[in-house]
Amino acid sequence: MSISKKDMKILLKSQQGELDAVLMYRALANVVKDKNDAETFKKLAAEEGHHSAVFHGLTQENLKPKKTLAFFMPILYRLIGKKHLYPLIIKGEYNAADNYAPVAERFPEIESVKKDEKRHGDIVASLL
Repeated sequence: MSISKKDMKILLKSQQGELDAVLMYRALANVVKDKNDAETFKKLAAEEGHHSAVFHGLTQENLKPKKTLAFFMPILYRLIGKKHLYPLIIKGEYNAADNYAPVAERFPEIESVKKDEKRHGDIVASLL
């Protein structure tokens, strides 16, 4: 099956986002005060790694994670605390699910990733 340029652009952006989220969640796990939050973020990092592999299976592109979120999110955690930071993370997870919807229709393997992103948002919300 050939992938249109438009879909490939979405898939690559999604793959990059998942890779970046792995580093972000790992970084947050190292700085959060609550041990349950830290364990949760480690699990989410692992799941985001699986998601990036799903997208890699489609794109066949080897991308490198960008460290921007991994750098800034721990700083934001220290500055604004979980009460203000976690809603931003929740929104990001829900937005990812929405962004995956159009390609999930054409690539069924993305449907489970889309559902996981919604679940990730719910999990982070439960930490508040």
